[in-house]
Amino acid sequence: MAKNVSGSPFESTGLAALDQKLAMAKRCSHEGVIAGAKAAVVASVATAIPTMASARWLPWAKANLNHTAQALIISTVAGAAYFIVADKTILAAARRNSFNNPSTSDV
Repeated sequence: MAKNVSGSPFESTGLAALDQKLAMAKRCSHEGVIAGAKAAVVASVATAIPTMASARWLPWAKANLNHTAQALIISTVAGAAYFIVADKTILAAARRNSFNNPSTSDV
C-alpha cells in the first residue's frame, strides 16, 4: 500500500474520512451563517436609521423615497452584508482547517 505522503486529510479515503470532511464542511458553513446573520442585523440597523431619517427630513428624499424604496435600500445592504461576511467567514474557516492537518492513517 502507498503511504499518504502529503498528509492532507482530503487525500485519505474511506467512510470515516468522508464523514470527517462532511462534518468540517457543515461546521464551516454554520459559522458563516451565524456571522452573516449578525452582520445583516448590524447593517440593517446602521442603514435603517439614516434612511428613515433622511426620508423624513430631507425634501428630496421625502419626495422620492417611498416606503418601498426605503425597504429596498435597507434589504439590499442587509443582503450584501450577509453574503460578504458569510463568504469571508467560510473561506477563513476552510483556510484555517486546511492548515490543521490531523494525523491520517496509511492508505
